[in-house]
Amino acid sequence: MNKNYSDAFRCDEFDEEISEETKTEPELTDQFNGENYHERIGNIGSVITRRGDKVIYCLTIIGQIEGHFILPSSNKTTKYEHVIPQLVAIDEDDRIDGLLILLNTAGGDVEAGLAIAELISGMKKPSVSIVLGGGHSIGIPLAVASDVSFIAKSASMTVHPVRTTGLTVGAPQTFEYFRRMQDRITTFVSDNSNISKDRYTELVLNTGELVTDIGTILEGQEAVDEGLVDRVGTLCDATDCLFSMIEDKDESSHNNSN
Repeated sequence: MNKNYSDAFRCDEFDEEISEETKTEPELTDQFNGENYHERIGNIGSVITRRGDKVIYCLTIIGQIEGHFILPSSNKTTKYEHVIPQLVAIDEDDRIDGLLILLNTAGGDVEAGLAIAELISGMKKPSVSIVLGGGHSIGIPLAVASDVSFIAKSASMTVHPVRTTGLTVGAPQTFEYFRRMQDRITTFVSDNSNISKDRYTELVLNTGELVTDIGTILEGQEAVDEGLVDRVGTLCDATDCLFSMIEDKDESSHNNSN
């Protein structure tokens, strides 16, 4: 087995139990683009860990969400064409019980971010997200897409309108296009959190906070108070919550089968 990965990410107990499995079950590597679990840690920062007999997949979404256009090599990016097949594989792999999403993103491509968020919200397996550092712009739908969302006490989220760079046409159709795109984001966020569409729109159009833009910055507890995020917490809180959700789901399934 390839040992070129950081010891900080090792899960020795899990390694021992799946070591033979990774050698004898080719579908385990095929589902993840032909790489074994340890290679994934080094290449895209994902990791699989366990508690008892329950296994979770940890997915990191960092930097900018890269969509249909390739960003400069100097930018730290999360590529949606990499994340989407991962989510499908996670939801269909019987050996994975839940998904933990670590978010530290400045935003990025709106449609790519919404595509990822829609997949997360539609997964049948329990999912928990935690915003670390920042979950700005299109990072907000990604944060609220999970079953339960956390934010670190020192983290922040910037709520602002959809914008673009480059050439735009000064016509009513352009305004209507952006209005409808913003409505897609607002609707998704309100449907997957405890904030209303009207309140979210107020935060988006706030003119009294950002110097060179309109919008609102919410820090830790403020995001929870607004209903955007469920809880303030740490990584330990998020993992405890996820494993508890997995246990509850298994217990419910067992009771229903009886």
